[in-house]
Amino acid sequence: MPEGKPVRAAGGFTSGSVPRHLVRLGSYMAMGSVTMNVAQLAEAVYLGMVGTEALAAMGFAFPLTIVLFAFAGGIGTGASSVIARAAGAGERETMRRLVTHAQLLAVVVGVLLAIGGVFAADWMVAALGAEGEVREMTVRYLKVYMFGVPFFLLGIVGSTLLRATGSAASPGIVMTAGSLMQIAFGPLLIFGLFGFPELGIAGAALAYVLSRAFSVVLYLGLLVRAKMYEWSFEDFIGSWKAILHVGGPAIMSGLIHPVSMLVMTRLLAGHGHEVVAGFNVATRVETMAHMILWSASSSAEPFIGQNWGANRVDRVRSALSVVYRFCLAWGAFTFIVMSLVGALMVSLIDDNLVVREVAQGFFLIIPLTIGMMGVMQVANSSFNARGMPMPPLIMTLVRTFAFYIPLCYLGDYLFGYMGIFLASGLVNVVAGGVAWYWNRRSIERHGAGFGAEQGAGQGGEVRPA
Repeated sequence: MPEGKPVRAAGGFTSGSVPRHLVRLGSYMAMGSVTMNVAQLAEAVYLGMVGTEALAAMGFAFPLTIVLFAFAGGIGTGASSVIARAAGAGERETMRRLVTHAQLLAVVVGVLLAIGGVFAADWMVAALGAEGEVREMTVRYLKVYMFGVPFFLLGIVGSTLLRATGSAASPGIVMTAGSLMQIAFGPLLIFGLFGFPELGIAGAALAYVLSRAFSVVLYLGLLVRAKMYEWSFEDFIGSWKAILHVGGPAIMSGLIHPVSMLVMTRLLAGHGHEVVAGFNVATRVETMAHMILWSASSSAEPFIGQNWGANRVDRVRSALSVVYRFCLAWGAFTFIVMSLVGALMVSLIDDNLVVREVAQGFFLIIPLTIGMMGVMQVANSSFNARGMPMPPLIMTLVRTFAFYIPLCYLGDYLFGYMGIFLASGLVNVVAGGVAWYWNRRSIERHGAGFGAEQGAGQGGEVRPA
């Protein structure tokens, strides 16, 4: 589908090669997501020049910023689900209305979160166990960061809307442009170069805010150009209900993940702020690899949604087979690379001996299991794309509260911070297997009702999901 043209009523992913669509969607999303994480890694490099305390402050801020991503990702997931299924069914006017109303919902939620975050930043950071200068630096960062929350939500939602309506390239290109802007403005505002004010850690947050605002302008321009807005508030409550039918449980699932991060950060804080700093740097390096898996699951979601809406169960199964195998292969590759060069990458950011030791331990465990984490994400995306948000929520609740948190406490008691990493890796493997099996059985059960075994046809050979 040519970029910037009105979306076809039939949807962009219901015909043609399944692997080709997935590669096109995934490659552009990977470009955008990897660039976004390069920006976060660059931010860590800049703050590593400021000092280990600044890196520790970023570590304490990280679980709180994930909370914001939960809302953005949840609204985007809900909107993508209903819009992609409408596209697959050829309901063009419904698509236009939902796109507009999804953006309105993102603005309302973003403003409320920003206001609450500014007032609650101090006590939230204290609750995580940050003390002294590290606590003050974390609060300074968050109070600036919160001003970018509405732009952040609009950007994430705008990205999912473009993919859901059939645009493969635009979201990744816009994400890349915003991230490059963040990389460029970071040192100017942190260190006060070329006449800019020297803001320290607050400058890193401001660079992020400016980059998100820039991305939003681009997203809105693309949606307007593609004639995907309907300037009407008619039945926006109905649209919000449809979006939140999937988006509400997705937000709850997303909010549970920060709970596990809060627990992990709190436990790591008991071993010293250098351990928190090491964990923060290691996760930023590892996240670059993990975002490839996120790109794969995010790209599968609009594809599955459109084909489910068009009753093309054969193409859904074929897509899942391709993406699952990619996740496992990428996980194996990531483990090899991180175990060999991960510690070296960390040393370029912070040469503190404890920071390096913590990161090295992290790289020996977590990357080995992220392939199964990717399988879990793909299965959850499949459920959400098909309008079934409860299985991902149930799996997230059980994973976090029945297994992850108890095992982290047990691991910390028995083996220290390495035990926490071991618990996390074990849970990734088990949860991935359960999610794969549940999703496969669900498609077999619900897909049989379509009576639409149309064969691989234009989509390539059908394989078991």
